Parts: sequence; structure tokens; C-alpha cells
Amino acid sequence: MLTGLFISAAGFPPILHGMTRQLSLLETRVLGTLYEKQHTVPDSYPLTLNALVSGCNQKTSRSPVMEVTEAEVQGALDSLKSANLVMETSGGRVQRYSHNVERVLQVPAQSAAILTVLMLRGPQTVGELRINCERLHSFSDISAVQGFLDELAARPAGALVMELPRQPGSRENRWAHLLSGAPKVEAAAPVTQKEDLAATVARLEGEVAGLKEIVARIAKQLGI
Repeated sequence: MLTGLFISAAGFPPILHGMTRQLSLLETRVLGTLYEKQHTVPDSYPLTLNALVSGCNQKTSRSPVMEVTEAEVQGALDSLKSANLVMETSGGRVQRYSHNVERVLQVPAQSAAILTVLMLRGPQTVGELRINCERLHSFSDISAVQGFLDELAARPAGALVMELPRQPGSRENRWAHLLSGAPKVEAAAPVTQKEDLAATVARLEGEVAGLKEIVARIAKQLGI
């Protein structure tokens, strides 16, 4: 299980290791926004601080929705730069920022797209990931997404994603990234004895009604 990011003394290649620093929610939002905008608005990439703040505070394609300031985003950028995950472009009237996700985490573009969606939108099912990754990478089918998720979960250097327990009433399991550590999993509410009894009574009533219907049909056929 991933507990944080470790940057080697040489800078590259880093590995995931031990009890090292985890990324904060804002840091993953900044990183995800940089990767997303590189693919959706390439003419504006690398991003200025102002554009990055706007991207972090988007009301769409974000969960949770945030309201962060320039100072907060700048602090996250400085922290990410120290981990080589973000690079600053000097020159010109304003500073611009780009990500270094694929090289630092040593993942292909397909995996980086999946991680980006998980960072920006929170836990997702495999089907949701395929749809929401479309602008970043077009997966041929759900099995392709599943394959990259499995690879990310089984990395020798440390898992980058994990499959969450299925929620009550859900048909599919969701996946979450581990760049901020293991996500908190909300336990399903325990079924009370009263609720269990009510469910049993409802099931038995349905079975009795079905038996009555069968008996009535037989009696009609026999002329009783």
C-alpha cells in the first residue's frame, strides 16, 4: 500500500517507499488540473498561476468542489516542485507551470489519465473511468481500463490505486488513487434485528401469496 512519495537522491527515478509524505487534497487537485489542461487546452499549457487556480476551482468535473486562493495554490506548487512533480517555466511576463507525472511516477499515459480522473473526481467505477478519461486518453473498452487499474494496483514499487468495497445497492466496485494514502472507507450500516425480521416477513408473505395463486389455479382446473 502506498503511504507517500519518496524522491531519490539523484532526483530520478523515484520510488514509492515507506512512511514518506503523502500528497494533500489540494496537491492532487493541482497535479490533476495540470495534466487535464495539458490535454484539453494545449494552447494555454503550461498554465499560469491564475489559470491553475481557476482550474482547481471548477464547478464541473471536480469532486469535491473547492474554493482555493492563489496563495494556497502557490504553496501546493512549491511543495510539488520539491518532489519534482511540477516544473516552473521561467521567462516571459508570468511564471508558468507544468507537471512531471509520468516520469516521476513511472507510469504510461494511460495510467496517468486514470490517476488524473481519480484525483479530480474522486473514486470511480471502471465504466465511469472509461467515460471520464475520454478527453485524456480514449480506451478501446472497459477491459482496457481494468487492465491498467490492475497494473497500478500491483506495482512492485507500491500500489497507486486500490479497489474499494462495494457500496450497498451498487452493482460495481469503485477505484481510488493512493497518492494521498489509503482512502477512508465508510462501513455499511449494520442491519438491525428489526430490519432483518421485516425483510424475512416480507419474503415469506411474497412466497405465501405465490403459493395461494398456484393453489387457486389448480383448484380452478379441478373444478373445486
